[in-house]
Amino acid sequence: MTIYQLPEFNLKKLQNPEMKKLLGSGNSANFNIWILIFFIIGIIIGLSFTYYLYSDLRQEISKAGVVLTSSERDVEEVYVPQTSQEDKIIKVVKDVSPSVVSVVVIKEVPVYSSYDFFWGIPVVQGTEKKQVGAGSGFIVSSDGLIVTNKHVVEDTKAEYVIITNDDEEYSVNFLARDPVQDIAILKIQSNEQFKAIKLGSASSIQIGQTAIAIGNALGELKNTVSVGVISGLGRTVTASGQDSTEVLEDIIQTDAAINPGNSGGPLLNLSGEVIGINTAASSGENIGFAIYIDKAIRDIEQVKTIGKISYPFLGIRYVLIDEDIAKDKKLSVDYGALIMRGSNYSDVAITPNSPAEKAGLKENDIVLELEGEKITKNNSLAKIILKYNPGDTVSLKILRNNLETIINVVLGEW
Repeated sequence: MTIYQLPEFNLKKLQNPEMKKLLGSGNSANFNIWILIFFIIGIIIGLSFTYYLYSDLRQEISKAGVVLTSSERDVEEVYVPQTSQEDKIIKVVKDVSPSVVSVVVIKEVPVYSSYDFFWGIPVVQGTEKKQVGAGSGFIVSSDGLIVTNKHVVEDTKAEYVIITNDDEEYSVNFLARDPVQDIAILKIQSNEQFKAIKLGSASSIQIGQTAIAIGNALGELKNTVSVGVISGLGRTVTASGQDSTEVLEDIIQTDAAINPGNSGGPLLNLSGEVIGINTAASSGENIGFAIYIDKAIRDIEQVKTIGKISYPFLGIRYVLIDEDIAKDKKLSVDYGALIMRGSNYSDVAITPNSPAEKAGLKENDIVLELEGEKITKNNSLAKIILKYNPGDTVSLKILRNNLETIINVVLGEW
């Protein structure tokens, strides 16, 4: 800010005999007139400097984010507070909590009455229903559709109960498991209306943005909240459970704590929109992973329209080409999907009676594009094909014997 300094005004100098002589030759009336003139000039100069100083101050105040009201602008600075991150998080949690649920796994388990020391085994008296696990989920439609992880509801012999944030319990009368993604869709058995959560989009996610995870931590502490940031996008990790291992491709990384039992719960932005489904955490590290919500939206729409989750099927075995593979196999391109056999006899390049075989695809063909979309390491054929449904006809650009050709394929159902 610029600082202005006014020149000193010394009244004693005007009373100096020499100055009096200069101003009015000693005449008292003339002298008083000149004093009045100098006084008026001083006021004008002072007001001018005050105006410019005030203008400069206003600019500095504006830069600092302080607003002066019209009635108090000349006497008081009034600060207009902004919505803080903390306020936004509190609002999001309050708004979405009614839509976040616990998914409880119940199963018949044996009841042991005693121990047979002769045979060295416990004696089974009977069975009882007991909670054997729990996860999280969130309501996506007013009629009670719920999104969760497939691994939360993978036991086909178990029963599943939904517990809402206000401790209401509901049975499940529909369950669809995604054959590819770690996603499942449940349906509450009730005619009530439920509050649906807002769904966002992967296109809006930025590294560094705030992320809020909500879920049934440890299977006991429902609607536990943790906060962090989006720390990575497009990750590929291997997730291991009790009895299975799964490779998760193209997922979100976050440092918002994802605890056991959080699986299937929502990962939210500060607008209260679900951007991911919490699905895994790194053992011993504060790193969590979530599936893009866009993948679940596809499943939700399929369940609403056809009552199941299905995927398109092409029927080829392939390897994605990069510079190293192109060099090793002496290929003329460094992208695409090379159709090839596996190391085992059963690992055929083209599945018998598949859409690929019916369309005339052959081993050693290179699929360059699907519907004009280039196939690369970061944009695999499997990723592109998920944009289509069984029964869709798609065009493939094929490189065969260094000649490009277009082949149309009617996708099957996997």
